[in-house]
Amino acid sequence: MADKSEAERGEDAKVSISPSIPSGNDTVWADVSSLFRLACNDLRSDELISGENFNLFAAMSALEIMDPKMDSGIVSTYYSVDEAIDSGAAPIPLSFDRTVDVQRVIDIMDHLLACEATWHKGGSLAQTVFSCIYLLRPERTSFHALLHSFCRVIRTTCNTVVSAVSDARTNEEEDLFTMAYGLPLKADGDDKCLSMLHAVEETISRQLKACKAPLSKRKVLEDVEPLQTNLDLEEGFCKAVLCRLRFRKHLYHVLTCMRRPQGKGLELAKKHITSCLCELDSMLKSAEFLRDHCACGTLEDGAEDKTTASGCQPIGFDSTLNSRSAAPTPPRAIKLLSWTKAVNYFQKLLHDLDIICSYSLDPVFEGALRFVVDFQKLQPDLVARAYIQLLLVQEGKLYGREPMFAVICRAALLPEGAKNHDVQKNETVGQLGQLLISLLRILCTNTAWQRRKLGKILQDWRIIYVQLELAFRKEFGDITNTSTDQNLCLKICKHILIWVEEQTYWIALRFLVLGFELELYSTSEYCMVYWYIYVILIKLAEKTHLKMMLSNDSTGRRKSKKKRDFVKDVGKDYQIPPSVLLLQCYIYIAEGLMMMLASLRNENKIFLCLGPFNTEQETLSEYNCFKDAQRMAKELRGNFANDPDRMAELRRIEQVAEHNCVALNLLCRLGTLEPSLKISFEFIHHPHFAVAAVKRS
Repeated sequence: MADKSEAERGEDAKVSISPSIPSGNDTVWADVSSLFRLACNDLRSDELISGENFNLFAAMSALEIMDPKMDSGIVSTYYSVDEAIDSGAAPIPLSFDRTVDVQRVIDIMDHLLACEATWHKGGSLAQTVFSCIYLLRPERTSFHALLHSFCRVIRTTCNTVVSAVSDARTNEEEDLFTMAYGLPLKADGDDKCLSMLHAVEETISRQLKACKAPLSKRKVLEDVEPLQTNLDLEEGFCKAVLCRLRFRKHLYHVLTCMRRPQGKGLELAKKHITSCLCELDSMLKSAEFLRDHCACGTLEDGAEDKTTASGCQPIGFDSTLNSRSAAPTPPRAIKLLSWTKAVNYFQKLLHDLDIICSYSLDPVFEGALRFVVDFQKLQPDLVARAYIQLLLVQEGKLYGREPMFAVICRAALLPEGAKNHDVQKNETVGQLGQLLISLLRILCTNTAWQRRKLGKILQDWRIIYVQLELAFRKEFGDITNTSTDQNLCLKICKHILIWVEEQTYWIALRFLVLGFELELYSTSEYCMVYWYIYVILIKLAEKTHLKMMLSNDSTGRRKSKKKRDFVKDVGKDYQIPPSVLLLQCYIYIAEGLMMMLASLRNENKIFLCLGPFNTEQETLSEYNCFKDAQRMAKELRGNFANDPDRMAELRRIEQVAEHNCVALNLLCRLGTLEPSLKISFEFIHHPHFAVAAVKRS
């Protein structure tokens, strides 16, 4: 059929006044649907019709009314909490059958645990924990002692966690976490939640004792009213309720004890953590009893995805209820963790918190740095990372005890008296202390956020070095003076500058190795990355060695070399510190991987990557730094015999070196890589240093 003429198009595009929408003084509403349909037929790919005042960003951010994915109000089951209550969504009591009532309360307890774990993992508070109608109307549960006390401790626990994460400012990673949406995180009487919970716990303990008592003693306990009416099930229900109440009590104690200043509550928190883990085990054991006597009848398939131990659907919850009253609530549905996964989450959280509580509060900055880095290897979630930061940095001090200048002096290996010197009043020195606090906080964030922030703060450390050098020169003159009678001021300046350089290289190294953990590098980039790591490690070892030499008067004037094997060329009367030799191990590994990758590119034309990081003269047989790394790692075992973490690291270095030695020898024998052989690099022994795997396809 032939195309329509312009006149015909105009007739089709004619719009009519819409009678359904009343016109205003200066406006007339018209139906333009036919015009839009014609325009859509004529538009080509990437074309857009827009008015003069059209803004693409505003349009993309606009709320699309009646779209379930955009309009939070359209997906609501109820218009308000009152409507939900009037509709019977959250009855009090939950059932006039006391056995069913107890079963439903246990289901609410379990579902709230799943909601809380989902919230900790990044869900919205309004769509998880506060999807519980009983939490939204605290006064309604006052006639149900068990449910009332449980809801109070849940609300108080959530408020405690929000406070901790907000104070630690790790909520930048999870913006939704601390958004309360105007929800009742605090209610009158919540400060007495533990006393109320304790009273209910005592009552149920007496009920459990009464049902377990022998016949001869039951007459004495006849005045104790049972928890529910089926006496055959009394013991099972009492145990199920008690372990859930006790878990909440001990968890609240853990979170509050860990907030005590200067780590004074860590020992007590450890005891409560042990109790929490014990109660979680009891909760898991109660699941079989609850499934066998659930009030909802036969369970359907997919019981492993249920949010309650019994497998029943809890009453009193609606995840869409807050979408109208709290505008920022995301309209999308949140999939809750199952009850079993929620229990597993809290077990993991408690184990992480236990590690924090077991920390010795090492006053040496390097020790604190190692602890945080090792702790991050456990992949802790947001709450655990917030609590480790709150422990490390309190009131601008390390653990709330050590002023930052004293921490810097100790890290720079200065005499004890240096921490009281007036140089700490220098403004730039004060800025260095704040930069140190920022570094500790960054190291407590998640891996991706941490790497991003380290990349930004690296420049700040370089700038602070220049500013310190200028400030020291202005105040004290020539700080390069190496005379033996130099005063304490010059000594402090020199040590601090060397330490700042050392920290700068450590940050750069941390930035690079995190890229391996985040899988940001392709195999073709490994050569370049290991070249950077190799250079930075040399600088780091040089500054670490120089710092240690300056701390010893007898060797303070010795000048450290800058080559990779500088640690070999020192006086016979001086023993290289083990920490420097450990860095030398890393240097050998990084150099070996760099040379192996470069030679594979030159000789076998694989892992090609343009860049100036090789001379095209490397050969597989020319270098074998892995043997040196393996030898040095074995020799260092005796130096770190009392440090299990360092011993484990040495073992990982040996495995990387040994594996790469075998691969290197195999490749040297083959000369040219056969078509049937494939080589890849895997991180099976160490998270940052790869091993070559030669396989036949």
